[in-house]
This record gives sequence, structure tokens and C-alpha cells, in this order.
Amino acid sequence: MVVCGDDGLAHRLAAELRGVYGEQVTLVVPPDERTARPPVVGRARAASAAALFDRVVSAAVGSVGRGGNGPASGTGGTPGQRPDPEGVLEAAQLTEAVFAEAGVERAAALALVYDDDETNIRAALIARRLNPRLRLVLRLYNRRLGQHIEELLDQVARLAGGDGADGGADASTTVLSDADTAAPALAATAVAGTSKVVQTDGLLLRAVERPLRGDGSGAGPGLCTLALLSAAGTDPAGDGSEGSGEQEPRLLPDDEEVRRAGGRPAVVLEQVSSAGGPESAAPGRGVGGVPSLASLFSRRLRWSLAGLVGCVVALAVALWVVTDIHPLRAFYLTLLDMFAIDDPAIGESLGRQILQLLSGLVGLLLLPVLLAAVLEALGTFRTASALRKPPRGLGGHVVLLGLGKIGTRVLTRLRELGVPVVCVESDPEARGLATARRLRVPVVLGDVTQEGVLESAKVHRAHALLAVTSADTTNLEAVLYARTVRPDLRVVLRLYDDDFATAVYRTLRAAHPQASTRSRSVSHLAAPAFAGAMLGRQVLGAIPVERRVLLFAAVEVAGHPELEGRTVAGAFRAGAWRVLALEGKASVPGDHVLSQGDRVVVAATRRGLAELG
Repeated sequence: MVVCGDDGLAHRLAAELRGVYGEQVTLVVPPDERTARPPVVGRARAASAAALFDRVVSAAVGSVGRGGNGPASGTGGTPGQRPDPEGVLEAAQLTEAVFAEAGVERAAALALVYDDDETNIRAALIARRLNPRLRLVLRLYNRRLGQHIEELLDQVARLAGGDGADGGADASTTVLSDADTAAPALAATAVAGTSKVVQTDGLLLRAVERPLRGDGSGAGPGLCTLALLSAAGTDPAGDGSEGSGEQEPRLLPDDEEVRRAGGRPAVVLEQVSSAGGPESAAPGRGVGGVPSLASLFSRRLRWSLAGLVGCVVALAVALWVVTDIHPLRAFYLTLLDMFAIDDPAIGESLGRQILQLLSGLVGLLLLPVLLAAVLEALGTFRTASALRKPPRGLGGHVVLLGLGKIGTRVLTRLRELGVPVVCVESDPEARGLATARRLRVPVVLGDVTQEGVLESAKVHRAHALLAVTSADTTNLEAVLYARTVRPDLRVVLRLYDDDFATAVYRTLRAAHPQASTRSRSVSHLAAPAFAGAMLGRQVLGAIPVERRVLLFAAVEVAGHPELEGRTVAGAFRAGAWRVLALEGKASVPGDHVLSQGDRVVVAATRRGLAELG
């Protein structure tokens, strides 16, 4: 496996492939990345992943001591030789020479996870030409462009395989976005009670947190327990360890363990149904860019117009009673009197004259109301393309800090769930401002570290604070300040380094035990999906379970002795994987025998997914 990148995702992906899946990995990084401290994965801290990066860093430092430079430094060899399969290459740019040093021509898979879409696309075109059989995994933010690139590279692989050859049989191209992978988990964590949803073709899986029944009978009829949370609802260790301690979260427990855990909070599968239900209907609820008719006018103006209409009706009825004329004619004369285009009621009855004067007075009152309506409607259309400010009295919303790549995806997800949001962004040119404007979401422009900015976002009345800026210290400072305003505020932090995220989680939980605190590393959430794609597996999504991750994947039954020929219940392995459904079907009985042509959706731990492969 070859991994090329310039940030924490590349390091974590390499550690995931080596420490969890046992693959041989070559890591290609820019020269200035050689001193970066890579993340580790679970218990691999003291085992294979740590050993891998000890060798990686040693190779990089050794190359400096030897005076080496250029793409080949750190390999311990000369150009054209195959590098250490667990080594590191330093390269400012990805060229054919660099790929030759990394052994791309003989590699099974290549991951291009640079933070720049153009760099990844250029490198993918070169790599596909060098090795048509290569399995490619690209990190792209642009979804539409990614779809076209995926089709293009797959077509090149098919043509290179020939009509009768199988050269392109194993080749595939998968385009993923760390923002798309992490956004659902971040959004679900920020909103209490919001379901964690994983969707595939025609199938919707929804997992929620709820306590098990005290009698040990489970979470309810027809529900599958995916994980047992910490006995106290928290993760005391906070390090996502794999141990079996009683206080630690337990992924994919067996029925006996569930029965013994009565009253303990758990993550349960609430629904396995066809897509297009209530969840899919959420995006259409008032988040479009076209304002409704009621939104054009304020409530006070609408009540004023309603009062004037009532006066007109009352005057028309009075004229009908006084003059005994036809009701329609009475209404017509009343309108003429209001707009001062009727003849004076000279020589008419006293009642008719009084009503004409009253109608004229109502007409005078109508003029400023009509003018206000016109000005308000024009102002609404004029500000439709501008950023909205948080309305007065707003409460129960989510304050979202940062509208970069991750923040934009999180904002879209929250609005799809119908959650009210107020955004805070310091950069007036941020990419997410256009999305906020289109969704008509209030935005506060300012630095969150400055006094008064969070107050402008109504954080004291907010339901949760979601800090996803690109600066760890900014996110931490904003959360600490918000906690001084609201000690019980639900907070979610995006932190670059997972070890730092663990330390922050522990400290905040200890300082505020009654408040909900979650710290998330985007690379920690996204790496399993990228690793699964490199191994040819379709990872549908991931849900965080405290400091651990539970993966959902689509797996072909053919070629898997752990699945083929077994019943759904018999294919279950506690703590590793569980068959949830046949893809495209709402439910599957436990005695159903899995056959060669079946494709199943499984919930698995990272190590369980590796063993299942």
C-alpha cells in the first residue's frame, strides 16, 4: 500500500493500514513533514503502528544525516530500487520518479489524500498510467468533479485490461471526502436525540442512544444492540482503549452480555427500512433560497393589514344596513370612499355621510401601511443575497464555529435534519458563506476569541456549540469561554490530533461532569473509510461510540467463509462484526442462510472488518 498526503489523515491512514490490517505501507510526505508526530490507533500505540512510525521517522532523520535529498531520501536505496515497504519517501511533488521509488508499479493500492484537489487529480492520472491494475483512493472535496474523475480513471483501467485479459479486473477508483465522512458524525454528536444515519442504495440504517430495560430484556422488540456505552454514560479512560473493563464501551455485544447490562445506556439499531421515509423528507423543510410569502412581511405589519381589512369589511356591512343597497355595491362604494374617488355624499342620509368620512379616515391610515409593506418586501428581496443576523429571542439552536470544508458539510447536514443553526466565521471570504446565504442561516462575522462574538450568536441560549475551525487553540478557547457562560452547554470540538482530542475530552469531562462533552478528530473519523476503500471494501459510514468508532460496510458474501453458508445469526461474532441486513431489504430473519450471490450490510469494529476481509 502507498499513502501520499500532507496532513494528519495520511499518517493516520498509514497507521490504520499497518496496525489494524497488517498491510505493508510506504508513506510519501512533503519534506517539511518529516518531524511531524504521527497519530496512533488504539492499542497499536505500543505495537505495530508505533513500530511502523518509529521506522518512518528514523528513516527520515537518517536521510538528513546522510545528506540525502530529493524523492529518494529515506529509502536507503538508489533510484529504481524498491524501497522499504514500511518506509517513508520525502517529495515536494508527486512525479513518475517518486512513484517509481514508492513502488507504485507493483503496489496493490494507492491513496492520494493531499488537502488540494488538483494535486490529487494530477497524481492519480500519472499513477493510473503507470499501473492500470492499481486500486486508487482519492480525497476530493468537489463531489461532482470527483464523480467524473472516478468514471474517467475506471474507464482507463478497463481499456488497459484488454478484451480478454484480466489486467483491469481488480482496478477501481474510489473518491472520498473526509468532510463528507466526518460531517454526519459531528452533526449527530452536537444534537441530542438526533439519529446517526447510514444510507446505502435503497436502505436506511438509523442508530440512537437509549438505556436498556432494567429487566435485561434489551432495548425493545425488534431492536439490535450495536454497542454498550460506559456504565456511567461516560468514558472514564477517554482513550478509546480496546480493553474489556466494565466501565469501557463495548462494541457489538452478544445477547448474554446485553441481558446482564440492564439499565446501561446503549447504541441500538432503531430502524432498518427503505430510504425515502421521514429522514429523507427533512431537507425540504424551509431551507430553500426562495422566501415564503409570510417571510416578506413582519408579524406587526401582517396584523396591521389584517386590522385594516377588518375595518373595510365592517364599514361595508354598516353601509349595507344603513342604505339597504346590495352588499357588493356597498363594498364597492366603501372602497371608493377609502381611496377618495367617490362623489361627496351631499344630500344623502346622515348615516351615509358619517360612513363616508370614516371610510376616508381608514383610507388615510391605509397609505402608510401599504408604503411600509412595499419597503419591507423590497428589503427582504434585497437582503436575500446578504448574510442574515441572528433573530431576537432565538434559542435552542446550534452555534457552529467555522465555515471551511468541514463546517460547510456540517452546516448542510444540520439543516437537512431541520436543526436551527447560527454560524460564526472570521473570514469574510470563507467558502461556506455562500452555503449559509443559500440556506438563509444567520451568520456572525467575527473572531470567536474576541469578546462579544459568541454573545452575538446567542450562545447563552444555545442548545450546543460545535467548534470546527481549522485551529485547535481557537476551538478550545471558544469552548472554554462558552462553558463560563453556560456550564451545562453541550460542546463538540474538532481537534487535529487525536491524542490531544483525548486529553481535552478527559479534562473537560472531569471539570464539567454533568455536561455533554465530545472531542473529535476528523482524521480519526475518516481514516477507516479510506482504509476500507484501499482494501476494496465499501465503507458506508462510521458512527462514534464515545472515543471509539463503529463501521458500517457493504460486503459480498462470496469468498468469505465467515459468512457464506451460515445463517445471519450464526455469522455474528461478538466484538467483531454483525450482519444487519441484506442490501436493499428492510429486514432479514436470523435463520436466513447467506448464499454466494448475497451482499450484506455489516456493522464491524475496525479490527473485525480487517479479519472479515
